[in-house]
Amino acid sequence: MPEDVALRIRRTGEERARLIALVEGLRAGQAEYKPAAEVWSVNENLEHLVLAEVSGTSKIWAAAEGVRNGRPVWSGEHTNRGLSIEDVIARTWRPKEAAPPIATPHIGGPLAYWVEYLKLSQGLLERLETVLSGLDAEAVVFPHFLSGPLDALQRIEFLRFHLARHRAQIEALMGQPGFPR
Repeated sequence: MPEDVALRIRRTGEERARLIALVEGLRAGQAEYKPAAEVWSVNENLEHLVLAEVSGTSKIWAAAEGVRNGRPVWSGEHTNRGLSIEDVIARTWRPKEAAPPIATPHIGGPLAYWVEYLKLSQGLLERLETVLSGLDAEAVVFPHFLSGPLDALQRIEFLRFHLARHRAQIEALMGQPGFPR
């Protein structure tokens, strides 16, 4: 099981690196570009990813601590047990979901700040390998607001999936005819 955690953390780091490579050299006008009010800018996408990861990683940490202390945060049926995160999302999400308030962009800030935060987040994610050491990662469960119960492995996979999803949205935004060149 430890190799499963390490592998998922590594894959998430690789996806994070792809996203950072995509956006790191953008100018302020590019990072702030919005073709419509309801479309998030690059900066807003990055802020959302940071806020969502802070929330998601802290939940894995809390669930691990709960299991370790004999007080798990989830005691219901793990209805997503054994499913890939892609399968969980396919069965629990609508085509376009709204972010929860905790992960909705509201702070603002420059691109360089969000990129740096994403870089620093990888170290915190890597610490989860130690936090989960000695535990059955599939027994470390904290529910997701849309998908229901997700174990630590699924939550780490969700971080990778989420980074990839928003990288694709940013690529589409950068491909818009009005995107500043």
